[in-house]
Amino acid sequence: MNVQTLPRIIDFADPDYNPFTAAKLLGGEGAVKDVHPEFHRLRTLNPVFDGDLRTHFGIAPDLTTQHLRQVAVLGYPEAMDLLTDTANWSNAVYINNIGAFFGRSISIMDNPEHAHFRRLFQQAFGPGHVKRWGEEIIPRVINALIDRFEDRGEAELVTEFSLNFPFHFIHELMGLPLEDRVIFHKLAFGQLLVTFDKAHGDEAIANLQHYLELVVADRRARPRENDLMTMVANAEIDGERIPDSVIFGFFRQLMNAAGDTSYNGFSTSMAGLLSNPEQLEELKRNRSLVPKAIEEGLRWNSPVMMISRTPKHVLELCGVTINPGDHVGVNLVAANRDPRMFEDPDKFDIHRGTRNHSAFGLGPHICLGQHLARNEMAAALNLLLDRLPKIRFDDRYPPPEVCGFMLRGPATLHVRFD
Repeated sequence: MNVQTLPRIIDFADPDYNPFTAAKLLGGEGAVKDVHPEFHRLRTLNPVFDGDLRTHFGIAPDLTTQHLRQVAVLGYPEAMDLLTDTANWSNAVYINNIGAFFGRSISIMDNPEHAHFRRLFQQAFGPGHVKRWGEEIIPRVINALIDRFEDRGEAELVTEFSLNFPFHFIHELMGLPLEDRVIFHKLAFGQLLVTFDKAHGDEAIANLQHYLELVVADRRARPRENDLMTMVANAEIDGERIPDSVIFGFFRQLMNAAGDTSYNGFSTSMAGLLSNPEQLEELKRNRSLVPKAIEEGLRWNSPVMMISRTPKHVLELCGVTINPGDHVGVNLVAANRDPRMFEDPDKFDIHRGTRNHSAFGLGPHICLGQHLARNEMAAALNLLLDRLPKIRFDDRYPPPEVCGFMLRGPATLHVRFD
């Protein structure tokens, strides 16, 4: 059975259900906009917040962790210390949320198990592979999307561009049939819905798991050269094949981990540039600033709000006693605006030029695909400027506004380039 003859991927029973807007519309996260003044206020009181930030901002608790006590770390030094201190802090609490989204992901593992499996996946996203993808697949995917709106003189970049290029790339990297792309994208995104819409989230998880089981079986029966799915499906560590549960967890997480950061990170960087036209014009003249613009966007409004930890034993952090099993949300968005680390932190400034932000996490669990995400975002920005040199904010629409809680980014980015 060839992968092209696999049964078609199964869509939501309601094919009109839109997982891409569900969190912000149905889950109420779209109402969470400028969180930074409140984070600044809370941080001055204590860099550790004893409570649920979701309910603090007026949205429903996360269904996957609402049974746990919630604590949030808002300060940069405190976040850095916690994320790098694996002797005292564990990823095991992720079994509640990432375990629900993706299954047996390496994100829920502590060492030595985490390091055991991460070695293989790290090789898959090593510099050599990222360089080849950056020269071959990424530009092709990005240019194909720009082709669709280049002649119009205007576009809405979120739905027409940034939502798509990271996911199209991952889909192509996995060697999946083109006709399955739209549904695969919906299901991969839809897994996260279990935080507020369990029925649709569970449906997405079941449909995607079934599809991946078929594709992995196909790659084992008919391996392909230079194919990511073939490599992972047949990989061995110390003479033993990787457990199927870990393989499926990796692929279920890949679409989101490699896509959401690039999608929201790029959108937010563009929002910063469009809101600061003098910096956008300077960037057009001096492309060496592109990497700095990407890093500043990631710091200024980090795309992922929080990453989770729990203590391995009773600990006190900034006067707050925390017990094993408590859900500690390390708030990357707040940490990256901490004035103790970043001067004038609320300002978007492409000359800041720092990689000291924590948008990809810190420590041994730092994002596996961070180099790929940076490559994708820089390529997207450079190709937009190459092909649409007159790109600017379309002032017929309201200014772009970053919103969301679990994932943050602008809902729309209206531009003109006529």
